[in-house]
Amino acid sequence: MIEFILNGKLVQTDDEPDTPLLWVIRDTFKLTGSKFGCGIAQCGACTMHIDGGAQQTCILPIAAVAGKTVTTIEGLGTPDRLHPLQQAWVEQGVPQCGYCQSGQIMSAASLLTDNPNPNEAQLEAAMERNICRCGCYPRIKQAILSVAEQTQSGAVQMAIPVAPETPEGIQS
Repeated sequence: MIEFILNGKLVQTDDEPDTPLLWVIRDTFKLTGSKFGCGIAQCGACTMHIDGGAQQTCILPIAAVAGKTVTTIEGLGTPDRLHPLQQAWVEQGVPQCGYCQSGQIMSAASLLTDNPNPNEAQLEAAMERNICRCGCYPRIKQAILSVAEQTQSGAVQMAIPVAPETPEGIQS
């Protein structure tokens, strides 16, 4: 049995330890916002936060997150209270097909939490493992920079959700 914190809740799974985290999240926990794109951790569609850092999860075995905190796109914000990046994505009409967008947002959230005022090179480096075949890069970049600007002015705060001290429950 593998235990970890998923979007603020202590969870357990009896999936095989070498099963990729992406499939456990999608198939066992029915959270389908993170997507399968390439299966070799090169496109970024499967990006989630592991202990606050962006990581591709299509090849990461579930055993690697035992005792850690995993945040998916579903745990970043809520329909009633979007994360600042999710709000910027909506306001600026970033996605076309939307397939890669959860991974893009997760990478951007990790970047802005670590570095609320990235320069062009830092933004490019943080986002280089996220591929968008629709060519939304200019809008993605603009949305990230607009949230960085809002962060600098104090209009929004960037924080990756952390696990509560008392988990809300155990799921399997």
